[in-house]
Amino acid sequence: MSTNLETEEHKALRAAVAALGRRHGRGYDRESLWSEAAKLGYLGVNLPEEYGGGGGGIAELSLVLEELGAAGCPLLMMVVSPAICGTVISRFGTDAQKREWLPGLADGTRTMAFGITEPDAGSNSHRITTTARKDGADWLLTGRKVFISGVDIADATLIVGRTEDARTGNLKPCLFIVPRDAEGFSRRQIDMELNAAEKQFELVLDDVRLPADALVGDEDAGLLQLFAGLNPERVMTAAFAIGMGRHALAQAIAYARERTVWKAPIGAHQAIAHPLAQAHIDLELARLMMQKAAHLYDAGDDVGAGEAANMAKYAAGEACVKAVDQAVHTLGGNGLTREFGLASLITAARVARIAPVSREMILNYVSHQTLGLPKSY
Repeated sequence: MSTNLETEEHKALRAAVAALGRRHGRGYDRESLWSEAAKLGYLGVNLPEEYGGGGGGIAELSLVLEELGAAGCPLLMMVVSPAICGTVISRFGTDAQKREWLPGLADGTRTMAFGITEPDAGSNSHRITTTARKDGADWLLTGRKVFISGVDIADATLIVGRTEDARTGNLKPCLFIVPRDAEGFSRRQIDMELNAAEKQFELVLDDVRLPADALVGDEDAGLLQLFAGLNPERVMTAAFAIGMGRHALAQAIAYARERTVWKAPIGAHQAIAHPLAQAHIDLELARLMMQKAAHLYDAGDDVGAGEAANMAKYAAGEACVKAVDQAVHTLGGNGLTREFGLASLITAARVARIAPVSREMILNYVSHQTLGLPKSY
């Protein structure tokens, strides 16, 4: 599925990652794939070269995740660790924070989770209640987070809290690096009916004391910094969804070519062939928007990237769900067997419609931001 819009370097990267993915396949071991991808330089391809990264952007990182997903072995923590946390620290972190975190994030020896979602706030980041207050030179963080991926394997979590603006008294978002073993920082695994290598957690921060240098970037630039991390998250979620859709579709196509019920393979029948062709078209269209979003983001156009990243994530989520559904349907009863591994994707595909922001909230965003329609809330 390579495209002429891509440079020769991108095509070569795509082919190399696809080969790595094929070696690991659907029954992959997350840790061994993570360390091999790291050694080959794929995990930190978007991080600055001076800190051991590849010096590329989200365009390259999303390509890596898409190809791993297409091989059936997506690494969800790529969305969080290098894409969100790595981006935020490389754009806004202090020199000390960059030195401490970026080399490890780039070579895969350290990972960082990202904590924004709260039990009562949902998609409304203005309702975040995790608060940070000054205590001498330190910060004290108190609050709760929910559906936070991979906290058990991450060295730290980048937590979105809010501090009081001394001038206005209003709360403004701020980002803090919270080490896994910080006192007062506890986690509880959420029992999910989702078959994924990474676990989901609820977090409690009970007066977690952090030094002054745990704050990432400028106390007054919180919202800008937050969205600098959220746009890559949406692009990477699109890559995750497109890869999964491609993986399901490839299995369905192979099956439709071979499976013969009457005289011809079932793929000769338009009732089977056309929906698979439509699924392929939808995935290709979603990928084009993902490439546009990554290009705008890497070019420094945060506003343009915001619109495109939301659209890409929406389109990819819809295309993924349809592709998985059609793949399962093409295989019939076999589509629900463990042998083919498609049934677990039915649940996994929904994730791209729900997280990190629901499709309805994206439609809201496009309604007001792009179309200029009045807000409903």
